[in-house]
Amino acid sequence: MNRLKAKTHNKLIRKQRVRSVVNGSKDRPRLSVYISNLNVSAQIINDEEGKTIAFASSVGNKNVKGSLTDKAIWVSKEIAKKAKSAKVKTVILDRNGKKYHGRIKAFAESARKEGLEF
Repeated sequence: MNRLKAKTHNKLIRKQRVRSVVNGSKDRPRLSVYISNLNVSAQIINDEEGKTIAFASSVGNKNVKGSLTDKAIWVSKEIAKKAKSAKVKTVILDRNGKKYHGRIKAFAESARKEGLEF
């Protein structure tokens, strides 16, 4: 197995391990964060009904400039505002197989400052 296949395979295994524990409900929906090489997107999902409650992304936004960490902070503030308008206070974080440091940590701390509870 070459290096890139092994890397994506290991990420998939980590993602499945996290998703086996993390499930969103009506009382506590799942906050899923995805960070690509250029953009950050997040959505709040009710897994019981299979519906997205709120969505925010840095794709196509000209207001967002800077590093991916800056984009992650901006997206977390936007998703927190949309969660407040949808009357969601507590969520469970789905980090999609990424480690809780760097951009994911900055995202989570910024969302906590805006009023979301994990």
